[in-house]
Amino acid sequence: MAARLVEHAWEGVLREYDISSAGLVVLHVVSTGPASQRDIARVARVTDQTASRTVERLERVGYVVRETDPGDERRKVVTATEAGRRVYLELVERERSDPSLIAALGESEPVLRELLLELIGTQRGTGGR
Repeated sequence: MAARLVEHAWEGVLREYDISSAGLVVLHVVSTGPASQRDIARVARVTDQTASRTVERLERVGYVVRETDPGDERRKVVTATEAGRRVYLELVERERSDPSLIAALGESEPVLRELLLELIGTQRGTGGR
């Protein structure tokens, strides 16, 4: 029961930013630089089609853009926009200020929980950039 309440609270936080858990994972992947949709799918452990749909949604709300890879004009890469970077950092800070937001994700969303813990550790190690 407590796990569901915390999960519901975190989903509410994400809705404030018009982003899903999957969208947050994508922002995490592209927070350090451009990535291909295939790389995003691999890191997020989802199909290419799922990654594509998530990227499309993030692109519609202005959090990412798809651009031609400068090293390979046949390939597209996903890059976080300024708005996407801001939202990503704000969500990291929200979790830092209330760690209970991801406490319950170990049961229901192990991949998301693992990625969130990784990104929090990364942000702490860099002083929040």
